[in-house]
Amino acid sequence: MAGPHTLTETERRVQARVGGLPLDYSAMAVASNLFRAANAVRNHFERTVLSEHNLSWTAFVVLWVTWIWEPIETRQIALEGGFSKATLTGVLSTLERREWLTRERSANDGRLVVVKLTDAGRELMDGLFPAFNLQEQAVTSPVDPSKREELAEMLRVITAAVEPKN
Repeated sequence: MAGPHTLTETERRVQARVGGLPLDYSAMAVASNLFRAANAVRNHFERTVLSEHNLSWTAFVVLWVTWIWEPIETRQIALEGGFSKATLTGVLSTLERREWLTRERSANDGRLVVVKLTDAGRELMDGLFPAFNLQEQAVTSPVDPSKREELAEMLRVITAAVEPKN
C-alpha cells in the first residue's frame, strides 16, 4: 500500500469520480498501476537491500550504470538513470566520499567528466547485486514465472514508446 488507500479502493474511487467521462479506462489503469508498481518496487528495494548499505535508489542506479558501462561520462549516467545533472552531482559527491567511485576530466575533452568505480565500488556491486536480485525475485514472485518474460517485454514496449529517441 503506497498511501492510506489500497489499490482497489483507489481504483473504485477513480471510477466513481470520472466514471461519466469518455475515457480509456484500461489505458488509465495500466499507466497508473505501472506508476504505482514502480514506486512500490523502488521503495521496497530502498527499505531492504539498499538500506543495508545506506544507499538511495538514485545512488544505486549511479553505481549500477557505472558498473555496467565504465568508464562513463557523467552526462551518460544522467541519461541512463533518468535524472538531472544537478541530482547526479550530489550523488557522485556522496559516492566519491565513500570511496566507491572516482571522477576525472576526460583526456579527450577537458569539459567532460568520466566516472569509474574504485576497487571498493566494484567489490560493493559484486556483493550487492546478487542480494538485489534476490529482492527482484521476491517482488516478481506473484507473477507466474512462465509469464515474466512476457511482462518484461510489455514493459519494454511501453518504455520504448515514451522514451526520447536519441
